[in-house]
Amino acid sequence: MAATRYTIGIDVGGTKTALGLFDGAMLLTQSRRPSDVSLPPEEFFDALLADVAKILADAGAAPDELRGVGVALPSFLRQPEGYILKTANLPLLREFPAREYLANRLHGVKIAVGNDNHAAALAEHRHGAGRGHDNMLYCLMSTGIASGIIIDGRLFRGDYGFSGESGHMIVTPGEGPLCGCGNRGCLSAYASAALIPEHLRSRVARGEATSLTEPYSMEQIADAYTRGDALAVRALDQMTRYMAVWLYNLYVTLNIRCFVFGGGLLNMRLP
Repeated sequence: MAATRYTIGIDVGGTKTALGLFDGAMLLTQSRRPSDVSLPPEEFFDALLADVAKILADAGAAPDELRGVGVALPSFLRQPEGYILKTANLPLLREFPAREYLANRLHGVKIAVGNDNHAAALAEHRHGAGRGHDNMLYCLMSTGIASGIIIDGRLFRGDYGFSGESGHMIVTPGEGPLCGCGNRGCLSAYASAALIPEHLRSRVARGEATSLTEPYSMEQIADAYTRGDALAVRALDQMTRYMAVWLYNLYVTLNIRCFVFGGGLLNMRLP
């Protein structure tokens, strides 16, 4: 029987799913594909298992050489059992025993299931921009808005395991687009890549002129912003305003001075 040596890390996001195959600390290969929002939980995780089998096969590794799999999810997760309560940007991914499901299908393989912002906070604190800071706040700016909190050198999970869902703090109770978490008025509804297009559609429906065309993307909006498109300017001004409110409120609540930022919205280039 082959010695177990490989681990696989899986990053599930609202728009993409990425995998990395590791031998110790060395990344051997990686892959990514769009996240399928239409899949119910069993089919979603069966697709992840197919991804695991494929990345092993593509690297010439045998299944019995797999030692562990870690999955980071953009979900409200009850810990330590790794149970998904709900996932704002993948709304069908809810009320599902993710770690148990994977463990029952990958016999003998160690399974870790955690929140993606918690994982990112730990990575930045141990190996990245947060090294040397006892207290650190990881802030995700992407499809969703969220945080990972390090206090006294340890990840703060909260009583039930889903701390840091700061994008779901309510800023306009009962108003605004419906968030994937089920509430109206979430900060994410005004500042995340997932819901900024909803505001654009509402304004276009009210007769506001724009050079933007469906389907709206953050890249298209940023480009229109640089050309002075009034609707794109309003959209990004709204996003940055609510992000500023978010970051200020986190600072005055936690009094943490080390903020580390991540996520696709950081790739936007504006004048």
